[in-house]
Amino acid sequence: MYWYEEEVLRLEKERAELACSPSTLFYGSSSVRLWQTLQEDFREYRPVNLGFGGSTLAACVWFFERTVAPYSPDCLVLYAGDNDLGDGRHPEEVLIFFQQFVARARQRFGDRLPCYFVSLKPSPSRRNLLGEFSRANRLIQTEILGQHGNWRFINIYDRMLDTGGQPKDEFFEEDGLHMNAKGYELWTRVIRASIAPAAQSEAQL
Repeated sequence: MYWYEEEVLRLEKERAELACSPSTLFYGSSSVRLWQTLQEDFREYRPVNLGFGGSTLAACVWFFERTVAPYSPDCLVLYAGDNDLGDGRHPEEVLIFFQQFVARARQRFGDRLPCYFVSLKPSPSRRNLLGEFSRANRLIQTEILGQHGNWRFINIYDRMLDTGGQPKDEFFEEDGLHMNAKGYELWTRVIRASIAPAAQSEAQL
């Protein structure tokens, strides 16, 4: 995991420089890291961007104590697993990494913190892995529905497919992997719709 060290050091430095405590943690791979409009898109949720480029779900677990644990959030949004499959991992391994992450989060925050897993996106450049991505999503969604009351599954996968079940190029940069502004606009709408009910419930307590 040493190749992520520079990125993790950056996150630690940024945390030390924060002027106020963030309310919502966005954690994960480059899909989070490259979200340039995150602060504006979720401004009322006081977000912090904890993405680090190229990270796997396994790496998110590995660096949890340094990247996530120091915070005291009201909400956690996780996107990772994309690169695990791209590196040749199997969907069942991604599920195990997710289970490990849930255990870390529960140990640190308890079982009442609203947590969200954003489904793996169907990137055009990884078209050959769509079956693996779909299976990993199903495994994690089933795990959440059956085991974890404070976790919710946010399905962006289906919304990024065309009527033929193929990734929509309109949401991606030319590399077919990273999202463009239109892709992030979609993510903003879907994620906001998912986390809004939890935020309203917290405000009423």
